[in-house]
Amino acid sequence: MSLFGLLLLWFAAAALTADPQILPSPAALVQPFLREAASGELPYHLSQTLIRVAWAFCLAMALGIALGLLMGRSERVDRWLDPWLVVFLNLPALVLIVLCYLWIGLNEVAAIVAVTLNKVPNVATVVREGARALDPQLDAMARVYRMGRLTRLVHVTLPQLAPFIAASARSGVAVIWKIVLVVEFLGRSSGVGFKIHMFFQLFDVAMVLVYALSFIAVMLAVEWAILQPWERRVRRWRTA
Repeated sequence: MSLFGLLLLWFAAAALTADPQILPSPAALVQPFLREAASGELPYHLSQTLIRVAWAFCLAMALGIALGLLMGRSERVDRWLDPWLVVFLNLPALVLIVLCYLWIGLNEVAAIVAVTLNKVPNVATVVREGARALDPQLDAMARVYRMGRLTRLVHVTLPQLAPFIAASARSGVAVIWKIVLVVEFLGRSSGVGFKIHMFFQLFDVAMVLVYALSFIAVMLAVEWAILQPWERRVRRWRTA
């Protein structure tokens, strides 16, 4: 319902502006969208951005979970790594992106590394708090039953961390795709960010909105169809 209200507000603002070069109405985007979709340009650049988002998301979650769990379970490791975590949390994304391009080159590796480094500290911070909140009685139970480290991790630790992992995953997707667009804007020759950069140079507001809204729609679908159901699932054990 709120999205429908936003759409009505957009129609009203476009009518008041009365200048499609500044703010085209939603109806004015239908034809450009169909043209880009039929030509294959929109699907291709959407897929390139989604591939980068998927790579950066998987790497950031894996590294962030491992780092957060280690810091949350070891006070010595936490004291040693905490200053670095603070530095990377406060380092602007643009700086990391530019440095990765300068050091690694204008390639896919640099793009994915830049996005991953921007997200790992956030994941690690959330998971660290979850690791600190683990139930010691469950740890004692695992020791009594002489569970191995891997068994304890899978059946005792990860179920307790699941809500924290789900929260970091949801926020992670939102942050990662925005940073990916900046990475593409600055130094890639494909992707939604690249197309937005191109149409920005042409002052084509309609095409900027077509590509931006298309990718937002895809990410909303991922949020509603995958992340939210998964988050509800991993929280079920707390209310069982």
